[in-house]
Amino acid sequence: MIMLSQAYRIASAKRTFVTRRVPLELMRSLVGGNGVSKPRSGDLVLAKIVQVGHHKFGERTDGRRAALFEGDEIILAYGHRYAPDQFEAVVPGSLEECHMVAAGGIAAQAISWHSKTKSPTVIQPVGLIADYSGKIINVSDFAVDESNLVDLVPSVAVVGTSMNAGKTTSAAHIIRGLNKAGYRVGAMKVTGTGAGGDLWLMKDSGAYIALDFTDAGHATTFKVNSFDLMNIVDRLSQELIRFGCNAIVVEIADGIFQKETRELLENREFKARFPNVVFAARESLGATAGVQWLSNQGYSVSAVSGIVCASPLSTREITQQIDTPVYGLDLLIEPSISKSLLHFPSLTPELELA
Repeated sequence: MIMLSQAYRIASAKRTFVTRRVPLELMRSLVGGNGVSKPRSGDLVLAKIVQVGHHKFGERTDGRRAALFEGDEIILAYGHRYAPDQFEAVVPGSLEECHMVAAGGIAAQAISWHSKTKSPTVIQPVGLIADYSGKIINVSDFAVDESNLVDLVPSVAVVGTSMNAGKTTSAAHIIRGLNKAGYRVGAMKVTGTGAGGDLWLMKDSGAYIALDFTDAGHATTFKVNSFDLMNIVDRLSQELIRFGCNAIVVEIADGIFQKETRELLENREFKARFPNVVFAARESLGATAGVQWLSNQGYSVSAVSGIVCASPLSTREITQQIDTPVYGLDLLIEPSISKSLLHFPSLTPELELA
């Protein structure tokens, strides 16, 4: 009877994006109190909204924004967050009162935030969500399968100076251009904080399938080690190949100096598989420094893009310092240009479309 009551309570709660791969019918009970030492990143939690702060909406599994009210119960996943424009947050050591630090559904203890960001929405965890047997459910339990497929298809990676530099928008326009050129484009965002907005934009722009790290079993990637970062890359790229994609656009979140982003970009295997990069920047100095850093790492920087392209003067400053072409969205979307950004693996020249 207790389990049925808990299952009904869970089913009545508002679900968030990062929990979308977990079937609701498997969420049967709650574990809390003395039965839990501390939550892990990725663990599902039923929480009550104590005070609405910065996040006034939660992104549902279908992408709709659901308004949040004090007293609402909501299903989140624990995760660390790194967002210079919003919150720095970590998974707490117990089921203590903490915060909802991302609209996609991340529970964590906020430890700092941007001066223009309101105080975080306060939540009180009710209990970790478990299955019939009482096993706590983690998003990693529902990751896409690993396979032995080789991702030797044309590809380009999009990286940037920071969050909100224009990476996703640039990636979406590249996807659109490749789609118009006849490619079945697979898109993957391999680092960041779980949220659906970037995936929806990639899908809307023409991606045949769009995946992110939540599909590889991570609610967020802050504090994820190098081995697991490459495992995310492997799982997602292999899944795109399994679906028949013949071009891949990769987005790496945040800026090149963010710890996990930098570790991935410095990884020899990642460099070998995704040597072509488009760099998104907010201003000319960041664009120039970023291109130089990536070039020193051995990458071929195909183009500069991002918010900086909105300014003709800033664009001119870049072209006076480096030879890398600067492409605004109107150019990235052109099939001939988007195709020119790709790296074509030498072992599979037949993949290049006429």
